[in-house]
Amino acid sequence: MCGIVGYVGNRPALSIVLDGLRRLEYRGYDSAGVAIVGDDTLLTEKKAGKLANLEKALAEGPETGIATGTTGIGHTRWATHGGPTDRNAHPHVGQGGRVAVIHNGIIENFARLRAELEALGIEFSSDTDTEVAAHLLALELDVVRDEGGEGPQALAEALRRVSRRLEGAFTLLAVDTAIPGAVAGARRNSPLVVGRGNGEHYLASDVSAFIEHTREAVELGQDQVVLITPEGIEITGFDGTPVEGRPFHIDWDASAAEKGGYDYFMLKEIAEQPQAVADTLLGRLTETGEIVLDEVRLTEQDLRDVDKIFIVACGTAYHSGLVAKYAIEHWTRIPCEVETASEFRYRDPVLDRSTLVIAISQSGETMDTLMALRHAKEQKARVLAICNTNGSTIPRESDAVLYTHGGPEVAVASTKAFLTQLVACYLIGLHLAQVRGIKYADEVGAVVGQLQEMPDKLRTVLESMEPVRKLARDLASAQQVLFIGRHVGYPVALEGALKLKELAYMHAEGFAAGELKHGPIALIEAGTPVVCIVPSPAGRGVLHDKIVSNIQEVRARGARTIVIAEEGDDAVVPYADELIRVPRTPTLLAPLVTTIPLQVLSCEIASSRGHDVDQPRNLAKSVTVE
Repeated sequence: MCGIVGYVGNRPALSIVLDGLRRLEYRGYDSAGVAIVGDDTLLTEKKAGKLANLEKALAEGPETGIATGTTGIGHTRWATHGGPTDRNAHPHVGQGGRVAVIHNGIIENFARLRAELEALGIEFSSDTDTEVAAHLLALELDVVRDEGGEGPQALAEALRRVSRRLEGAFTLLAVDTAIPGAVAGARRNSPLVVGRGNGEHYLASDVSAFIEHTREAVELGQDQVVLITPEGIEITGFDGTPVEGRPFHIDWDASAAEKGGYDYFMLKEIAEQPQAVADTLLGRLTETGEIVLDEVRLTEQDLRDVDKIFIVACGTAYHSGLVAKYAIEHWTRIPCEVETASEFRYRDPVLDRSTLVIAISQSGETMDTLMALRHAKEQKARVLAICNTNGSTIPRESDAVLYTHGGPEVAVASTKAFLTQLVACYLIGLHLAQVRGIKYADEVGAVVGQLQEMPDKLRTVLESMEPVRKLARDLASAQQVLFIGRHVGYPVALEGALKLKELAYMHAEGFAAGELKHGPIALIEAGTPVVCIVPSPAGRGVLHDKIVSNIQEVRARGARTIVIAEEGDDAVVPYADELIRVPRTPTLLAPLVTTIPLQVLSCEIASSRGHDVDQPRNLAKSVTVE
C-alpha cells in the first residue's frame, strides 16, 4: 500500500521525489517522508498525515543541501507496525546517521532481529519493523567496507545481505551519505519498478511515480536487488548473481492519471468505463472465433481436464467473481466456487491437478490473493490470473493471464476495475466453454458481440444519471441503505453496499432478496431506503416475478423503494418510489449496466456528506499486506 520513490541523476531530487509521491497518493497513506543525500549529509524530513504536512515542514526547514541534492528517496506510509505518527513515518535512519531506508510490506521476523540489535546496544527510535532493516544495513555496510568493498557496489552488496536475513514481504530502498549518486532497492513479494532515463534513473512502487519523466521501465523479478546510478542500472539476485530485468514501454501517459476536469478521480473513472470495457475486449476474438488470453502457459488439454473451479479475490474483485460463477457454470457446466482470498488457504480447500483457480486482483499485488494463489500452486492446481497491472506479481506467478487493460485507477474505491473484471470473467468462461467443446465459435462470437455492444449501453446509462445524483443528495442524511437482488443482481447488491460503506461511511448491506424473510426484513422501518436490482423479465421471468414480490414485502413495511429495472419493464412501476432505468441487456451481462447507478449514487452521497471520495478513511488502493 505504501508509495515508494527513488531518484538519482543530475537534477535536484527533492522536487522529483515529491512529485512522484503525489502521483502515488491514490494508494492510501497516513504519513510521508523524504531523505536527500547532499553535501555529505543525510537530510530527512517526515510527517504524519497528508503530503501537505511534509511539504509545509520542508518549506519551514533549512534548505542547505536538501534543495540541491541529486539523490533521494521518498515514501508514503500506511501504518502496520506502529501508529501513524511522525516517529514511525519513513525514512528510518541506521545507527551512525549515514543510511536511510524506506520500506513497503511487512518484515515478519523483525521482533527477533530487533532483539538481536538491541543486544548489541542499538537503540530504536520507532515502533516499526522497518527500522530493523535500517540498522542491519548500517552494520552490513561496515562489514562490506572492512572486506574492501567501496562505492555503489558496497551499498548493493550490503542490501543483498540484509535482504537474505529478512522474512516476509518487502520492498526496500536505501541511500548512504558516503555513496552519493546511488540508490539501491530490493524486492520480495512487493512491487518495485525501475524507470530508465538519460543520465538519471528512478525506482518506484508504481510507474505513475515517474511517468512524467520517462516511459521506459524495467521489471524486477522476485528476490532481486537493483542499484541505480546516473551511469546505469544493475540488477542481481539476493545471492549476487547478475540478472537481466525485463524492459517494457509504458503505453499510457501522465494525463491518464489526472482528473481531467472532474471533481474527483472516481467521477472520471466512472465516466471512463465505456472505453475501459471496450479496451478489455479489444483483440480478444480471432477471425476463427477463438478467445485470446494475454499469456497462456497451459495447454488446451489442461483446460479440458479441469473438473472444478475456484475463484479467489477480495472486496470488489470478489463480487466480480460471484457474478462470474453464474456465467461460468452456465456456459461450461463446471462446478465453480467463489472464495474470499483471505480465508482460502486457512480452510484447507480440496485442490488437485484438475482444479483451476482464478485469481482476480486489480493491482496484481493483493497479498491475500497472492497467498491463496501460492497455496493453490503448492497443491498442484492450475492458476489463471485476471489483473490490470502488467508485470505484477500475481500474473507472473500464474499459469495464464488475462489483463483487463483498464488503465490506471486512482480512486481507492474501484469502479472501472470492477466492470473490466466482469468482462474478463465472461471471456474466461467463454474460453473454457469453447476449449471444452461446449460452445462453438459462432456461439462464442454471438456473446462477444453482445459484450461489444456494452460500451454504447454504458454511455446511455451515464447520460441519464442526473436523477440519480439528485436522489443521492436527498439520501445523504439517511441512517442506512439496504440493497437486494437475485441471481447476478445479488453480487451487484453486495457491490452497491460496499461502495456506500467505503465512500459515505454509512451502514449499508446487500442481501439475496429471497433471504429478507429469514431475518433482514426486521431492519425495515418507515422510510428505510431499499435499492432493488431487478432482473429482466425476458431472460429470467420467474426471478423477475420473485423480486417484484420482495419489493412489495419491503414496501408494505414502509421502505422507500429505489428500483433499478430495464427499459420497458412496467411491472415494477407500481412498487417503485424511485425508478432508475437501464438498457435492455442479456441477464448474465446485466451487472455491467446495473452497477453504474450504484457507483454514482455512492459517490454523490459521499460528496454531499463532505467526504474525500478518492481517498476514503482507513483504506488503501493496493493491499500488499495479509
